[in-house]
Amino acid sequence: MSELLNPDICVIGAGSGGLTVAATAAAFGVSVVLIEKGKMGGDCLNYGCVPSKALIAAAKHVSSIREGLDFGIKVSGEVSVNMKKVHAHIHDTIAAIAPNDSVERFTALGVKVIQSPAIFLDNNTVEAGDYQIKARRFVIATGSSSFIPPIPGLDTVDYFTNENIFENTRKLGHLIVVGGGPIGMELAQAHLRLGSKVTVLEGLKALGKDDPELTAIVLEKLREEGLVIREQTMVTSIERRGKTGIRVMLKTQDGEDIVDGTHLLVATGRSANVEGLGLEEAGIEYDRRGIKVSDALRTTNRRVYAIGDVTGGLQFTHVAGYHAGLVIRGILFRKKAVPDNNIIPWATFTDPEMAHVGYDEYAAKEKFGQIRVLRWPYHENDRALAERKTTGMIKLVTNKKGKILGASIAGHNAGEMINIWALAISKKMSLRDVTAYIPPYPTMSEIGKRAAVTYFAPLTRKPIIRGIISFLQKFG
Repeated sequence: MSELLNPDICVIGAGSGGLTVAATAAAFGVSVVLIEKGKMGGDCLNYGCVPSKALIAAAKHVSSIREGLDFGIKVSGEVSVNMKKVHAHIHDTIAAIAPNDSVERFTALGVKVIQSPAIFLDNNTVEAGDYQIKARRFVIATGSSSFIPPIPGLDTVDYFTNENIFENTRKLGHLIVVGGGPIGMELAQAHLRLGSKVTVLEGLKALGKDDPELTAIVLEKLREEGLVIREQTMVTSIERRGKTGIRVMLKTQDGEDIVDGTHLLVATGRSANVEGLGLEEAGIEYDRRGIKVSDALRTTNRRVYAIGDVTGGLQFTHVAGYHAGLVIRGILFRKKAVPDNNIIPWATFTDPEMAHVGYDEYAAKEKFGQIRVLRWPYHENDRALAERKTTGMIKLVTNKKGKILGASIAGHNAGEMINIWALAISKKMSLRDVTAYIPPYPTMSEIGKRAAVTYFAPLTRKPIIRGIISFLQKFG
């Protein structure tokens, strides 16, 4: 016989969004049940953002040692990489963060945590383990998983996804990466720097969702490092080669081709985790992209909200956290809060990095018509010159009055530098606001202000402005 629970809120999924909802609601004294069938912390902590950035950090140290000669620093002998210790670093990082997302912490906050699959029995009842939960409101935050494409032969070979590659403890001879999106490109470069040969296969354009002007900067740098990136290349089938090898058959613009490697990583995107939830029983509509939600993140069952990746929208950890805050406002304070995707930044953590917020040049032109595009290169920045990080640029998009519509950065620390532009766009700032702040010298963030200042350069050439200055000079 199942035990019946009647919390105010039932959260399904203990990833970033679900944890935020549960912790915030509990802080206000609201009764919460949190259900998770897998690991606490979800994909980001265990298989995504955290382990990938730990791996990238290790790879950057290798690159820094190799670049030491440019600074007059020589390290004798070849750089040696111990993949077992890299693996330990990755899992030490996860372990250091895990207590923040643990069952013990949330239980201490007053949350009832159930570690079991959840399934809707009807429109207001969920079953999980030995419990049935009838809540005033439900929040589905089950996230997404690696999408596995129906490639002939893929099921006959061993392959990595982001969910198991961080368990690897040895150098990969030749890693073939299927998919040239952010996940594929980040992991490809990291393994290249750690000593593997790497080939990326992308059916369309690598990093194709970002501004092509900035993408070109990043891809050129990656190719200079030795990363093989093949675009407009479709994988037609995969087979085993010998006892441990992989053979990938391709269709390219020049005809058919073959790539042989030792290991395979499938990085072809994400699919929403909707299976097994009993959504039909709860009257919740969904499709292959995810759960359908209103502009207030409510599903077709008004008792139920859905947030983060499972909605099929922007798939970033910080988006799930943003959605969680909006849903809490709706549930606890009856305040309708509508997500604004235009204020959400994102970053790709290749080296150089790429980051963006707001409208890009093409979307802005389509929506607003007359716009201004302002650029400033890294190689005109003193700090970038000192650190030999001169590859890249910032690109600002404004309307004709100088209101900031979007910002994109390709270059060193772009993911950190995009923050001020995310703030500027969320607060509807103009370039006058940006030119009023003083960045410390020398910092790379100065490139943003230098780009902003170029907006006002034409004023210096206007006869009327020069006339006013000349007139005022007569008064001493």
